[in-house]
Amino acid sequence: MFDLIVLGGGPAGYLAAERAGHAGQKVLLIEKRALGGVCLNEGCIPSKALLHSAKVLDYAKHGAQYGVNISGASIDHAAVVARKNRVVKTLVSGVAALMKANKVTVVTGEGMLTGKNTVRVGGDTYEGRNLLICTGSEPVIPPIKGVKEGLANGLVLTNREILDLPAVPESLVVIGGGVIGLEMASYFNSAGAKVTVIEMLPTIAGPTDREISAILLKNYTDKGVVFHLGARVVEVTENAVVYEQDGKTVSVPADKVLLSIGRRASTKDIGLEAAGVYCERGAIVTDRRMQTNVAGIYAAGDVNGRYMLAHTAYREAEVAVNNILGKRDVMRYNAIPSVIYTSPEVASVGETEETAKEKGLDVEIVSQQMMYSGRYVAENLAGDGICKLIIDKKRRTVLGAHLIGNYASEIIYGAAIMVETEMRVSDIKELVFPHPTVCEIIRETIFAC
Repeated sequence: MFDLIVLGGGPAGYLAAERAGHAGQKVLLIEKRALGGVCLNEGCIPSKALLHSAKVLDYAKHGAQYGVNISGASIDHAAVVARKNRVVKTLVSGVAALMKANKVTVVTGEGMLTGKNTVRVGGDTYEGRNLLICTGSEPVIPPIKGVKEGLANGLVLTNREILDLPAVPESLVVIGGGVIGLEMASYFNSAGAKVTVIEMLPTIAGPTDREISAILLKNYTDKGVVFHLGARVVEVTENAVVYEQDGKTVSVPADKVLLSIGRRASTKDIGLEAAGVYCERGAIVTDRRMQTNVAGIYAAGDVNGRYMLAHTAYREAEVAVNNILGKRDVMRYNAIPSVIYTSPEVASVGETEETAKEKGLDVEIVSQQMMYSGRYVAENLAGDGICKLIIDKKRRTVLGAHLIGNYASEIIYGAAIMVETEMRVSDIKELVFPHPTVCEIIRETIFAC
């Protein structure tokens, strides 16, 4: 009998196993593919390895602007992929070491719930006082004509296959202008592919602040990425993607097609019915303690369909384990930061201008050009980055922050702390920011209030 059985070894699963094991719990972790889940093996980490290589290439190509003469810079895609694989192997090995250090039993195979306290893996059945479901998410595969055949013959790729392409395709059509689609469009554009992005919505980057997404769109249009917005893909042929836009049907040539229209919770065929676990729209329903409708069964990460982000999964896992250990803890979602690792980077937290309007909040919108940061100017001879803050007019607290520009991903946590702790504008004005840094843009924006 285990104290805790964790189903799924992604960010939520392995962190929960580590925390519970460290607390002295007898823990079993079941993972069907590889420790680290999608994040370490097919998502967050490998994509960032590729994007960093692209960033180095971009620096080299534009070195003359900074007084550094480099000629003939090009990308060796096979070497980039090999480096990506080394990075992944290192981190996955690190997770395995953590499991061993915390005395977590790891079983490889597909786990299925056979009851409230039992999980079957192959011919073995395990019992646990508590269960934590962390089976993650999978790509949405739409019923578009030709997609199924394209996936079978290798023309159509998901986030998993595109990271291991042996060569850069001459042309890449990306179906979906969300985070995954934009990041891969960024890499392959830098690597030399002709990239086209087809998006059903009139904007890119999903729920990102509209002003920020418009700046990102302009940057990538200037780099040569072609966008077709408000367009609906109707067919994928042997060498093209067909879409409808403004009443017209258009065909775009494609050597490869990336399907990135979203992800859905992986809840199929894991025995939720046998355990009586309730789902809505395919995702497990949890309360603020990460508990399902069944006592002793918890769920964390993408499988609950709330915020499909690895860092959200980490915190949800901690909340679940704390409650299992008898320490009351609740999950809060008002200050979850999100990042798009394009070049320039985009980072956001809290309310956008649009959501504030929808909720009828009385807010002040304050924006400042990134050029107000001395370091930004030193490192960007030109740039249209901005910092945008959403301020509660009455309480004078920060409700949201949105940035586009280099280092945005490393700055946003500070803004998230301001949102989470409901810091007042007057308190932030008293903080001392290091100089010269790009993060000073938050101080500059605050003083524009």
